[in-house]
Amino acid sequence: MWLKRVHTVFLSTLLVSPFTVMAEGIPEEVSEAAKKLGLIEDNVSATPVKGLYELQVGTQLYYLSKDGKYLISGYIVDLENRKNLTQNRLKDIRMEVVADLKDDQMISFQAKESKHTITVFTDIDCGYCRKLHAEMTDYNDLGISINYLFYPRTGIGSAAYKKAVSVWCNKDQQDAMTRAKAGKVLPELSCANPVTRHFMLGNELGINGTPAVITEQGDLMPGYLPPQEMKRQLDQYKMLVGDKT
Repeated sequence: MWLKRVHTVFLSTLLVSPFTVMAEGIPEEVSEAAKKLGLIEDNVSATPVKGLYELQVGTQLYYLSKDGKYLISGYIVDLENRKNLTQNRLKDIRMEVVADLKDDQMISFQAKESKHTITVFTDIDCGYCRKLHAEMTDYNDLGISINYLFYPRTGIGSAAYKKAVSVWCNKDQQDAMTRAKAGKVLPELSCANPVTRHFMLGNELGINGTPAVITEQGDLMPGYLPPQEMKRQLDQYKMLVGDKT
């Protein structure tokens, strides 16, 4: 299954621009293997493991052996220090992706005294997404600001996708989101919108369910959490932010 995903990601990069990968100290065999995989404008770098090199393909990480013969999909874990090095790199990547999103590309529900900001991939028809939204006041009162990105699980062009577009195209996006999450039927609207981009971004980040939460520290939290539990975990992530070697 993962080989199919790798193939899809690499194939899609072929449509972007010419191959431009090379880093100082990277063995020629690794560079040649990356070239054969169609790696475009992505990073090739050494890892803490001798003879193993990282390939960053969009928002995904893979590894190549020094001789370029073996492609590895999985985690590097530092057993001595009990750290998942791959997860820490993925956190950095998620933070970069979220940082690139501008305020006008999301629908935001801001706390008056914000202590945490989370980015939530949401589906209008998802039951737990609706439950989360119904408790928006409680999240905000705890200092949790929520930025929404759309992830219609049934795909582009589906009924959930069209609902997301209608919410986005509404003059009052927050009110439209609240009404849609409450099961109200909105007039079908159309306009320039980022819903497709949100959906594709979610796929790149490996989102496979909603709600999916990305913290300011780049942690991925799948599923619904009640407001108090959400705050507890966000506080914990914030305390550990410096512990990312």
